[in-house]
Amino acid sequence: MIKTSNDPKQQAILESAWEAFSTYGFRKTSMDDIARRAGMSRPALYLSYRNKEAIFAGLVEGHYGLALDMVADALASGGTLSERLHAAFEAQGGPAMKAMMDSPHGLELFEAGMSAAGEAIATGELALRGVYAQWLRAEADAGQITPPGNVEEVARVFCSAMKGIKHTSQDYASYASGVAQLAALFGAALQPD
Repeated sequence: MIKTSNDPKQQAILESAWEAFSTYGFRKTSMDDIARRAGMSRPALYLSYRNKEAIFAGLVEGHYGLALDMVADALASGGTLSERLHAAFEAQGGPAMKAMMDSPHGLELFEAGMSAAGEAIATGELALRGVYAQWLRAEADAGQITPPGNVEEVARVFCSAMKGIKHTSQDYASYASGVAQLAALFGAALQPD
């Protein structure tokens, strides 16, 4: 489980929720299941989160918080354009992607994310596009890449392509393969003229 909160109590709740969601699925997980796994009463859990949708949104927010830092670090690392993009795209999915795809309830969790945490996902995706656009702009200004058009649009295409890979992959191996291919394609496309 990734670190999603600096508050130990919240972290315990989120870890417990992830374990329950990945074991039982989103629909079958109850607040009782989460509270029991976190070692607290259900009323105590409700003092932190109003429902399991809010807990799921907390997991999503934690994922994006970590992903933003990891993507920025990957883009700033050494290596070829394709290598840096590959590291960034892997970081964008993060440990949560493998965990979701390995769960027998992975598809349900993807769907639950859109209904329970749609706003958190939209906010996280917008922030990711900002990280990519900032990197693209700096690399273009330094003459290291030639983006095919507006950097904000290229960053949007990065994130859209990653969503496409996520939603069409049958398992983590096919997801990882798609991420590697996408990085190679974008890396080649961005090479300076």
